[in-house]
Amino acid sequence: MVRGDITTQRVDAIVNAANTSLLGGGGVDGAIHRAGGPAILEECRLLGGCGVGEAKATTAGRLPAQWVIHTVGPVWRGGGEGERELLRSAHVASLELARELGAASVAFPAISCGVYGFPVGEAAPIALDAARESDVELIRFVLFGDDAYDAFAAAAG
Repeated sequence: MVRGDITTQRVDAIVNAANTSLLGGGGVDGAIHRAGGPAILEECRLLGGCGVGEAKATTAGRLPAQWVIHTVGPVWRGGGEGERELLRSAHVASLELARELGAASVAFPAISCGVYGFPVGEAAPIALDAARESDVELIRFVLFGDDAYDAFAAAAG
């Protein structure tokens, strides 16, 4: 776990907390599209969107990574609409796609913990459990701000 900006990570793939259109948005998604340049959006337009809990890959454009894995996490609606399972699915699908791409190192943001409102204290153990079950060599959680970092550190024990 590190505090920082996911767009600067030198890993094989970075995970984008995207929306279902894959056509850019705010937060992490907007930062990745701005830093990576138009090549990412051009490829996203060809993908036909992405369902919640699923993942799709594009080039990383000008980013130091080779790929961007776009995943859509759930909007938090109080926890009674399958949000935890969908968040887990977003992490697992991203890691499975990373393995298919041959990515040995992957950087994740705190998926769904921004404007989608998922409580970071509940999201962190889900994300970490999915990472522990993966055979991807290096999984780094790149967290923006002390609250997210502290929640992930507490969940890691």
